[in-house]
Amino acid sequence: MANNTGKKYGGRKKGTPNKLTKELRSVLKEVVYNELENIEERLDQLEPHQRVELVIKLMPYVFPKIKSASHTIDEPLDWGFS
Repeated sequence: MANNTGKKYGGRKKGTPNKLTKELRSVLKEVVYNELENIEERLDQLEPHQRVELVIKLMPYVFPKIKSASHTIDEPLDWGFS
C-alpha cells in the first residue's frame, strides 16, 4: 500500500550528503587544484587572443559582479549609513 501520510520513512535523513556526490566533489576539487598549479604554463601555451578570452571567462569567479545603481527623482536618497 502507498504511503499517503506525507511522512518520509527510510532513506537518508534531511541534510545528509549523498556519498557519490561527496566523492565526486573530492575528485573534481583535486583536478582543479592540480590545474591551478599549472595555469601559468597553460596560459603561456595559448595565443594572445585565446589567453584574453580565457581570463575574461574566469573573471566572474574571482571578482564580484557590480550592480548598477539607479535613482528616480521621487525616491529619497538612502546611503545605508543607519
